[in-house]
Amino acid sequence: MTTNPSVLHVPTLTGGAGKQDLLRFYQDHFIPQNPPSLKTTLLSRTVGSDKVVDEMLISMTHTCEVPWLLPGVPPTDKHIEVALVSVVAIRGGRLEWERLYWDQASVLVQVGLLDARLGAVGLGQGGVKRLPIVGVEGSMKVMEGNEGGIKYNGLIPNW
Repeated sequence: MTTNPSVLHVPTLTGGAGKQDLLRFYQDHFIPQNPPSLKTTLLSRTVGSDKVVDEMLISMTHTCEVPWLLPGVPPTDKHIEVALVSVVAIRGGRLEWERLYWDQASVLVQVGLLDARLGAVGLGQGGVKRLPIVGVEGSMKVMEGNEGGIKYNGLIPNW
């Protein structure tokens, strides 16, 4: 790590800044808190002179609290699959910062905290009939590409 590294998981604002916070985060809230079923599949990697961008698929069964992904949510025993993108900046061969992005609404649908079909508060206002979110279909579409049964633009009215 550089002298002032940072890691930010954007959808949940978890991570840390500075070596001390990052070591605590990785030791207490990230590495040992992942369920044994966690699997990461690298889908693509782009390497630049000072950055690495990885597109991954993560999958797991939510058998323990996962503070970086679902902070404060007790285990649901539900299966989760979500596409995740990591952007890492390297300075002098050391980690300067990392940002991770994923579709948190998809995760919430998959563990049963949000229902993409039933909607949420505010529906009906302004003609909104459904939240523009999906569940596991997002990561499934990433994996199947242009082949398979999951269609593009299903959330666009009158497509």
